[in-house]
Amino acid sequence: MKITFNKRDPVYVQVVQHFKEQIVSGKYELGQEIPSRRELANQLKINPNTAQRAYKEMEEAGLIFTEGNNPSRITKDEQVLRDLRTELIEGAVDRLIAAVEPVNIPIDELIGLIQEKYEEQRRGQV
Repeated sequence: MKITFNKRDPVYVQVVQHFKEQIVSGKYELGQEIPSRRELANQLKINPNTAQRAYKEMEEAGLIFTEGNNPSRITKDEQVLRDLRTELIEGAVDRLIAAVEPVNIPIDELIGLIQEKYEEQRRGQV
């Protein structure tokens, strides 16, 4: 696992965001076991307390669960996955709108550019 940390956001927030993106993209399957807090801290070269806080946040959000002394796992709740997907998409759209708002671009033109760039990127990934 590799995360490039920025200096703006707390590390635990960036870890949670990474997991969200991995879950939504399908890199983590529902119910899949994830590294222990200690393993994650070692892999990412972060403080174990930071890993603990990230896992606590994800558990509270319903993204992961831990039963007894068993390893933590990605949620099996498909509604949580749908809600997470919506959250990430809406966040990206909000950031896009904030970025292009000063340009005062007509919505039709913006949608056309988004569609064009999206298709270009999809072709590049194939």
